[in-house]
Amino acid sequence: MYISFDGTGVPVRKSELRGRRGKQADGSARTREAKLGCVFTQVGLDKEGYPQRDPNSTTYVAAIESSALFGWRMYAEALRRGLEQAKTVVVLTDGARYNHTIVQTHFPEAVPIVDLFHAYEHLTALAQILWGQEAKGPKAWRDLLEAGDIGRLVRKVGKHQPASAKSKKSMLKQLSYFASNAPQMRYAEYREKKFFVGSGVVEAGCAR
Repeated sequence: MYISFDGTGVPVRKSELRGRRGKQADGSARTREAKLGCVFTQVGLDKEGYPQRDPNSTTYVAAIESSALFGWRMYAEALRRGLEQAKTVVVLTDGARYNHTIVQTHFPEAVPIVDLFHAYEHLTALAQILWGQEAKGPKAWRDLLEAGDIGRLVRKVGKHQPASAKSKKSMLKQLSYFASNAPQMRYAEYREKKFFVGSGVVEAGCAR
């Protein structure tokens, strides 16, 4: 069984935004975060040996509410879908702190995995901090990420010196993301076990 959840901004009436801080230049908000979660099951492997999702197994839940309440909503859906009978449970998230809290509270026995593609986005952000907006992470960085050797990746990237104090602060924030999520980034191990390492199912739901 796979459990995955994320948040996405949705437009709402101005009356729903009063008193809420946002990402606009003046600190105002234009959207509210809707949390979306899904549960699906894996049915063997495809012809290429990659994990295969049962196409008729995916169910979704969504709400505009606190992460604490949403955690209970997600837990209820997983129970409804057979959480207690599942041999293996994998939780796929983007690595945000509140997602860790939900996992620890409701799915402590699950295998927690940080979505590989979110990790790649943070790797690209590091390259852009160092070398400009068109930069991409070097192959050596990508290889370490794919191998799940996050400690070595952080040390290798950390040897570079950003151009300014502001860039250094941004770089440290990105490195902290990898350091704090390292236990959930053992991608070579997950692939050997034939687990999904991407949260594309819930991402597709957010896009809709």
